[in-house]
Amino acid sequence: MSMKRTNVHADSGDLAIIKEAAKRRGIGEAEIIRQGIHLVATMNRVWDEPLFSRTFEGSGRTLSKPEVGDTVADAVRCAQH
Repeated sequence: MSMKRTNVHADSGDLAIIKEAAKRRGIGEAEIIRQGIHLVATMNRVWDEPLFSRTFEGSGRTLSKPEVGDTVADAVRCAQH
């Protein structure tokens, strides 16, 4: 993964929390900040397609857990081909 350097301004209280967490976890403060950036970036991502872009026809009854697994597995197999 290619990284680029940037500067940010942060609240001193947040920086203290980051410093303590990095020390406790035995990792650098920059890694804590990178993880936070990744979480927020992912949380705010706008996806090109809706999560459930397809509908499935069925009997109208609630499927059992194995039936749900089979249905999902079939959909994945179809999407891969």
